[in-house]
Amino acid sequence: MEKSVDVAEFIDNRRLSPYQYLVIGLCALIMLLDGFDTQAISYAAPMIAKEWSLTTAVLGPIFSSALVGLMVGYLVVPPLSDRFGLRRTIMVGTLFFAIATLLAVFARGVTELMALRFLAGIGLGGVIPSAVAMTCDLSPKRVRATTVLVIYCGFSLGFIVAGFFAAKLLPDHGWRSLFWIGGLTPIVLTGILMFLLPESPQHLARYRIAPERIVATLRRIDSTATVDITTDFIAAKREAGSTVSQLFVQGRWIATLLLWLAFFIILALFYALQSWLPTILHKLDYSMTQVALTTSLTTAGGILIVFIIGPCMDRVGYYATISALYFAGAVIVVLVGMALTMPAVVVMGAAFLAGTCISGGSKGVIALAAVHYHAAVRSTGVGWALGVGRLGGITGPLVVGLAFSAGWTPSQVFYAGGVPLLIAGLAILIVARDKHRARAGYEQPLPETKATPISRSPAIGTSE
Repeated sequence: MEKSVDVAEFIDNRRLSPYQYLVIGLCALIMLLDGFDTQAISYAAPMIAKEWSLTTAVLGPIFSSALVGLMVGYLVVPPLSDRFGLRRTIMVGTLFFAIATLLAVFARGVTELMALRFLAGIGLGGVIPSAVAMTCDLSPKRVRATTVLVIYCGFSLGFIVAGFFAAKLLPDHGWRSLFWIGGLTPIVLTGILMFLLPESPQHLARYRIAPERIVATLRRIDSTATVDITTDFIAAKREAGSTVSQLFVQGRWIATLLLWLAFFIILALFYALQSWLPTILHKLDYSMTQVALTTSLTTAGGILIVFIIGPCMDRVGYYATISALYFAGAVIVVLVGMALTMPAVVVMGAAFLAGTCISGGSKGVIALAAVHYHAAVRSTGVGWALGVGRLGGITGPLVVGLAFSAGWTPSQVFYAGGVPLLIAGLAILIVARDKHRARAGYEQPLPETKATPISRSPAIGTSE
C-alpha cells in the first residue's frame, strides 16, 4: 500500500471517472434547482398580485427579499462549509431552501412571502459556492474551469425550465404549482444526495478524520488505487484565523479586492442588460416575440460560450482567457449601441454576442475564483465574491435607470458600458501578475496535514 498520498495530486493525475461525472452531474442538478427557484417567483408574481390585489410597486420588495437572502447566504454560509464540510452544507442548504419554498405555497400575505423568499435565498446562497467547491475538489486541475462552468450552466437552464413549467402549469393550476415543484423536487434530491454525494476527500484529509471515507472515494475514482486506512492522506492545511480573513493574508488582499471589483462590474452589467434590454427594445417598437427572442439570445450566448472559454481557461490560461473575454466584450457592447438603429436581425446578432461576453463572463469569473483560491478557502472565496457581485447586480439596473432619467439614449448607455468592462479586464490582468509575484498563499506552498487512521468517529468538520 502507498504510505503517503496527496489527495489533490491523486485526482489531478487521473482522468475523470464515471463516479466523478456522477458527482459533477449532481452539482449541476443542484444548480438547476437553484435557478428554477430563483426565476419561478418572476413568473408567479403577476398572479400573486392579482389574487392578493397588490400594486406593481409591492412586487419589488418580494423580488428583492430573495436577492437579499442570496447575498446573506453567500457571505455567511461558505465559511461554515469550509469548516464543517461541503457535503453537509449542500444537503442542509438544499433542504432549507426546499422547505422555505414549499411553505410559500401556504403564504397568505406579502410579509409571510417576503420572509420565506428571504430564507430560501439564504439556502440558495449557501448551496451555490459549496457546489462549485465540491466540483473543483473532485475535478482534475486540467479540466477544473470547464467543469465549474458546465455546472453553472445548470443555473441558467433552471431559468429556462422555470419558464417551461410556468407556461404549462400557471394557466390551469395557479402560481402555487411552481412552488410545489420548487419545494418537493429538492427534497427528493436531498435524499438522493445522502446516498450518492461524498464528502470532499481534501476536506476529510485536512481535518484528519474518517480515512475510510477517503479510501472509499478514491477507490471509486480509481478502482486500482493502492490505498487503505493506514495510508497518510495529505491535503492543503487550513490556516490560523477566520476563513474570511484568509482571503486577505499572505499578500492575497490585492487579488481578492480586484476579483471583487470584477465580480461587481460583470454582474452589474449582466443584471442591467437582463433588466433593461426588453424595455429598450419595446421602446424601439419591437414586437413581444422579437423582444423575448432577442433577450433569450443573451442567455443562449452565455451558455454556448462556456464550451469555448472553459477549455481555453484550462489550456491557455485562466486569467488571460477571462481578461480577453472582457476586452472583447467592451468592443461588442459599443457595437450593440451602434446596432440599435439597424434592422432587427442585426440587433439580435449583437445581443447574442453581448451575451457571450457578459453572461458568459459572469460564469467565467466564478470559475476563475474557484481555481484562484486553494481548497481550504475555496467555498468562502467564491461565496464572498458572489456576495459582492450581488451588490453589483443591485446597483447596475439602478445606474442605468438614473442614466435614462438624465436624458441618456440607449446607445449612449451601451457606449458607456464598454468602460467598466475594460476596467474589469485590467483588474484580472493585475490579479494574474499579483499571483505570479506572490506565489506563496494560493496553492502549492501551503502547509500539509495528514489524516491518521485513529480518527474513525465523527468529529468537527465531518459530514455524516
